[in-house]
Amino acid sequence: MSTTSMVIDGIEPTIDEGLYSRQLYVLGHDAMKKMSSSNVLIVGLKGLGVEIAKNIVLAGVKSVTLYDPEPVKISDLSTQFFLREDDIGRPRAATTAPRLAELNQYVPVSVLEDELTPNNLHSFQVVVLTDTPLKKQLEINDYTHANGIHFIATDVRGLFGVVFNDFGPEFNVNDATGENPLHGMIAAISKEADGIVTCLDETRHGLEDGTYVTFSEIKGMVELNECEPKKVKVLGPYTFSIGVDTSNFGDYIDGGVFTEVKMPKRIDFKSLRESLENPEYLISDFAKFDRPAQLHVGFQALHKFADIHGRLPRPHNEADADEVYQITKSINNVREDRVEIEGKLIKELAYGATGDLSPMVAVFGGLVAQEVLKACSGKFHPIHQYMYFDSLESLPNDIILTEESCRPIGSRYDGQIAVFGREFHNKITNFREFLVGAGAIGCEMLKNWAMMGLGAGPRGIIHVTDMDSIEKSNLNRQFLFRPNDVGNLKSETAARVITTMNPDMTNKVVAHQDRVGAETENVYNDKFFEELDGVTNALDNVDARKYMDRRCVYFKKPLLESGTLGTKGNTQVVIPHLTESYSSSHDPPEKSFPSCTLKNFPNAIEHTIQWARDLFEGLFRIPAENANLYLSEPNFVEQTLKQGASAKEILESVKTSLVTAKPSRFEECIYWARLRFEEYFNNNIQQLLFNFPRDSVTSSGTLFWSGPKRAPDPLVFDYNDDTHLDYIIAAANLHAFNYNIKGETDKDYFKAILSKIKVPEFKPKSGIKIQVQENEPLAPETTDEKEVQEIVN
Repeated sequence: MSTTSMVIDGIEPTIDEGLYSRQLYVLGHDAMKKMSSSNVLIVGLKGLGVEIAKNIVLAGVKSVTLYDPEPVKISDLSTQFFLREDDIGRPRAATTAPRLAELNQYVPVSVLEDELTPNNLHSFQVVVLTDTPLKKQLEINDYTHANGIHFIATDVRGLFGVVFNDFGPEFNVNDATGENPLHGMIAAISKEADGIVTCLDETRHGLEDGTYVTFSEIKGMVELNECEPKKVKVLGPYTFSIGVDTSNFGDYIDGGVFTEVKMPKRIDFKSLRESLENPEYLISDFAKFDRPAQLHVGFQALHKFADIHGRLPRPHNEADADEVYQITKSINNVREDRVEIEGKLIKELAYGATGDLSPMVAVFGGLVAQEVLKACSGKFHPIHQYMYFDSLESLPNDIILTEESCRPIGSRYDGQIAVFGREFHNKITNFREFLVGAGAIGCEMLKNWAMMGLGAGPRGIIHVTDMDSIEKSNLNRQFLFRPNDVGNLKSETAARVITTMNPDMTNKVVAHQDRVGAETENVYNDKFFEELDGVTNALDNVDARKYMDRRCVYFKKPLLESGTLGTKGNTQVVIPHLTESYSSSHDPPEKSFPSCTLKNFPNAIEHTIQWARDLFEGLFRIPAENANLYLSEPNFVEQTLKQGASAKEILESVKTSLVTAKPSRFEECIYWARLRFEEYFNNNIQQLLFNFPRDSVTSSGTLFWSGPKRAPDPLVFDYNDDTHLDYIIAAANLHAFNYNIKGETDKDYFKAILSKIKVPEFKPKSGIKIQVQENEPLAPETTDEKEVQEIVN
């Protein structure tokens, strides 16, 4: 058993950062460790259950247990992507478990063979019920609520869905938003009954009423440094009060930084039994604010109908729909808090209740899996407590649905036909779609399309292009790929896998490996686009998105656009002559930082990250590229000389890379890295403090090192300091890689070499000009022709 899958004898689980790198960025180590010690039970292994299971297995919990002894039916294949036609008649959970286990070697997947009773639930931290009768939900939740087990019940019925959470009476959310804590620099703090903090003029604090902050680096009013978190009341974009009497504190002199503190939030959840009568709703669409209360009663009516008849209402059967409506009214009439019931809405719920739609299942599978992770980790605010959702807008306007057109025909698409009818289903199968990108979003799109039979008809086709190969870090979210696929092309692998999910897709998915752009218009030419019905972007860069948008506008093709960033996501549907195009609106440009701030006066983490990125390029990419161009391009020198002032710098870099500082052994790479450390973290800082001593004042008499300028401290290198040593190991290995020299990571080896290195003593120089303001002119660079020619020679 791998270390991520369980805690053994109190040993904390370690996390495979190669696999979980993207997720760690969003959740953090603490949340990941809590998840990796959580056992989760999932009841019901139709499409919704397997979607939830797939997502949490990829996310990395301690274990997943499945319960569903029911035999596989042909209709399950509408959404259950791990089942095949030859599985019909076998138990759903037992058939699904081994295929689910392939997704993540760190998460054991097992099957609960016993009856689903409260006695079998004590070892789970989270229990998820799908496709479960309301009576059984109540029985299970009574036990979980009393025993501190987190409970989620969810169902998708055609174009309608519901989620119910019960995480217990005292559930703590450690971080409700997941956003990085805000921080900012202070200009003043008043001495009064309710101290007021003023921030620097150019920086809005961004805080909200009720958030908490603490302080550091304040001179004068030192009582606030490292204080207990103080509750904020916002007074303006640059001011806030902290509810503390500062009148007896020291006088504020200078400096200081406020930092937001994420305070735990306690949420009280009611049990399912109590919530049925007194529900609390999360409104998913304020244009439909009156629907959750109606659907709350409507879903109860569906459960009662199923109890009476042993089945759900037949697709578009008027008698069944009317009975569900009458049951809904009877339940509503005995409620204390009656709601106004809209007959058309409840009948639509009944018409498609047997529907099983891949897109709906995918949405709720992702949503509920995220709720499971919230329950395990305490990170992000959970749904409290019911969320109802419908997508009735998806019904076609130009097709009249009847009981005959929605009747099951004994096919894998019966769940889709029940909602949309056979005529619309045939349109889907004969669609011709182009998917650009086969990464995380692309994999989900292809899986959904395979379940829908998109492009599986006589005229239909799916084109998918992606020039990338599969990497290990892709595996925890690009679920069509397995460890033995690493190194293979994404588009070819994805096309092969969805064909096994639905054999109807055989020869219906064409895999390409071409980047979309002007250079491939011979491949994706006029004929190619004219034969398409639509385009879907699953891209990771804006330039390619804009290019595809231009092509779709030119050829008048609908475009589906989407993207994700951590837990955030966006979608845009672009329809010719109806909506604006993707390129019609622009994101605000990313905030750029003055180069003098980055180089000499960084005061925020964003500055140091950008400084490091620039430095990385300047050390490991640009010199190597210039050297390779010199070696491979016959006219490189002539072209470089035409660049004027920058020519000397480029040619000097080539000379350094290939002549004066070209390493031949790894020890020389270590020496090079040691000199870089000294240059960036000691010498440059000494020079800065030589130009601007800590007590220097400006022409106006104020201290130079004040406001956003913070005096730095030179670092004294110590190879016993892990941070210092890690820098040397990384820099030396990167430098060696560029010269094809075999690297080394043994710390003792590095320490032995470093102990012998003598670093030249640095003396700050007079006459060195350091830019303080971005608009401050620097002496223009002069080019000595003779010196440049010597470098060339």
